[in-house]
Amino acid sequence: MMYDNDLFLRAARGEQVDRPPVWLMRQAGRILPQYRALRAKLSGFKELVSTPDLAAEVTIQPVDELGVDAAIIFSDILVIPEALGLDYNMVEKVGPRFPEVIKSMADVEKLRPAADAPGHLGYVYDALDATKKALNNRVPLIGFAGAPWTIFAYMVEGGGSKTFSKARAMLYKDPALSHALLERIARATAAYLKGKIEHGADLIQLFDSWAGVLPRAHYEEFSLRYIRLIIDELGGKVPVTVFAKDARHALPKIGELPCDVVQLDWIADPVQARTQVQGKVLQGNLDPVQLYAPQEEIVAATTKMINTFGGRHIVNLGHGVYPDTPLDGVRAFVDTVKAHRYPA
Repeated sequence: MMYDNDLFLRAARGEQVDRPPVWLMRQAGRILPQYRALRAKLSGFKELVSTPDLAAEVTIQPVDELGVDAAIIFSDILVIPEALGLDYNMVEKVGPRFPEVIKSMADVEKLRPAADAPGHLGYVYDALDATKKALNNRVPLIGFAGAPWTIFAYMVEGGGSKTFSKARAMLYKDPALSHALLERIARATAAYLKGKIEHGADLIQLFDSWAGVLPRAHYEEFSLRYIRLIIDELGGKVPVTVFAKDARHALPKIGELPCDVVQLDWIADPVQARTQVQGKVLQGNLDPVQLYAPQEEIVAATTKMINTFGGRHIVNLGHGVYPDTPLDGVRAFVDTVKAHRYPA
């Protein structure tokens, strides 16, 4: 498919570009006044996620408002446990809460089969269809999912946590149960993402938000193997980005995955990462809090970051943009990237 602006996809494939593309994780959200106005009319976050036309509208808002080089479908990583039959509630200012959690193999066996999960996620595919139509080939569209370990952590813990001690304990106490649940999640996620690609996703990003709570050996056994399973199942149909937040120890192993792009958090050193994930495109990694600074400092920090990466780079923050980030700071960041040019 031809796009008016295909810079993001060309960069993700490792092709030579005259400047790095830019987008922001959580770019469709509370930094935008039009998003806040829409949310005020709704019952909550889940209504927005499950209403395709509204999800498409907020997906496109940052493309219109900020001029970013890619859109990312407005959705939630927890649609996968819900599709498997484990419902959750999104509590305002608290986060997700699961009334029931996975405690035993019997609980895993009660979940829906992995292959059935996409059938319960038609609203996501409808949102993709509506978004593609409204974008009208302006920029590529990113699809995403949570990495299996991160989804597992929520399904066992019952919500967010500083330690995820219940989920981590299960890996030690019952590795067979842990692998059974992780495989169910991974295969459901792969099937779901195949559907996203069929409905127009041009790149897939896997978010391992809680990668950093696992020690190295557990991360390799209980996370990376299932990320690899998903990527293998996708079969190279579109580029894939992997983001293992706070798991910098895992970068050499992530570099061995058959992915195309590796997202770095803001603590990671891009120069060191180049040696650890050779051959990959890097994405990131400005500190999100930098965007609260005066605009001239944002411009200087963004330019310095781009120069440090030195090419083969998709510009982003080191994590999602925070809800109260000044919109002028976001604009300064995006505009600085768009004005940058690599040396001839």
